[in-house]
Amino acid sequence: MIDALYLDEQNDLINIVRHRQIEQRREEITVNITKAHQEYQQGNVFRGTVDDVIAELNND
Repeated sequence: MIDALYLDEQNDLINIVRHRQIEQRREEITVNITKAHQEYQQGNVFRGTVDDVIAELNND
């Protein structure tokens, strides 16, 4: 089916798909940022240096 398209049409199709993928990734990033912000507001985010994180993990 795609082989039946002219080369320019194939390139247009590739660009359309690429842009859709970019937009989907942006939406995923937006959701992740929203979730992270909510977690931070609820106090569920650990803040500290790498050494602090390692110490916290060793305490468990």
